[in-house]
Amino acid sequence: MGYECDSRFIAAHDLPAVLIDLARSRGIDTHHLLRGCELFYEDIVTGRARVSPAQFLRLIANARRLLDAPDSSFLFGQRLWPGHYGAASQLLEQADNLLQALQDLGRYRALLSPLLTPVLHLDEQYLHLYWRDSCGAAEQLPFLLEASMTAVVALARRQQHERLPWRLQFAYAEPRHVEQYWVHLSDELSFDRPSTVMSLPREYLLRPWPHAGATGAHIARQQCDQQLAQWGWQGSLLDELHAHLSAHIHQPLSLERVAEAFATSPATLKRKLSKHGSHFQERLDRARCELALYLYQVKGCSNDEVAQRLGFNDITNFRRSFKRWTGRVPSELGGLLCR
Repeated sequence: MGYECDSRFIAAHDLPAVLIDLARSRGIDTHHLLRGCELFYEDIVTGRARVSPAQFLRLIANARRLLDAPDSSFLFGQRLWPGHYGAASQLLEQADNLLQALQDLGRYRALLSPLLTPVLHLDEQYLHLYWRDSCGAAEQLPFLLEASMTAVVALARRQQHERLPWRLQFAYAEPRHVEQYWVHLSDELSFDRPSTVMSLPREYLLRPWPHAGATGAHIARQQCDQQLAQWGWQGSLLDELHAHLSAHIHQPLSLERVAEAFATSPATLKRKLSKHGSHFQERLDRARCELALYLYQVKGCSNDEVAQRLGFNDITNFRRSFKRWTGRVPSELGGLLCR
């Protein structure tokens, strides 16, 4: 299994330090900022501390409360990548182009994006970039989405020296601070959609980046691979579970069967999911929903094709389930993604 919400592997002087420095720049006392995080500022400075995703999420909650500013997530995102995180940052800095950088971001997500998993889909005209919750972000999810999407937009803009024509949609209502989205992300926005996704014409993906370095990137990739091999996983428990459910989505799936596949007991798997604020049926529904949206919006499949891929024999039952997952019937999806 992958890392869990209480696995201490995130270097506190890397990603968390970016948020800490942002808060300190606005006069926030580190004692208050780190309250409840089981973390001391002195440990961060020495580079010894490792924190869990749960601790990182607590830090984010503290920072949001203390900063109390609508631009906090976007400023955090502006500072995220490539960052100063050793070999992983070197990979982003020396990538040949945007597509390679995004592929490395996904492959080395435990190093660069441990709380959200980037998911890439390509159709004939567009790249579609989704963000999957890796550790049970709960109420911190909008902040993380804003930060991660800003980080991608800012990284591409810095490397390509141009503002790219991103189109973004969000699976939540338009926020009061929508002007921050216009400034830091794009003015092509839509809210209350079935999924959160950022889309970009494919023509921008392979434009060469000025600091590309094949030799340095190759060495950095080897170092990142060694780190992941030492940990024994590439993604989180929720990532691993999602991959398994997606691969067997057309089969009858139960907590007992999946627990057996993960060489654990149903009670243990249930307990692990509860620790992440989730349960088995929710994970199964999310996997089904994500695949259905991909088949509809990216592949252009019909109702019957989607229902069959998801293992539904009754189309009426599938439509009812889809409405429960997304709040919409399939016929209402037209035009929701760039086509």
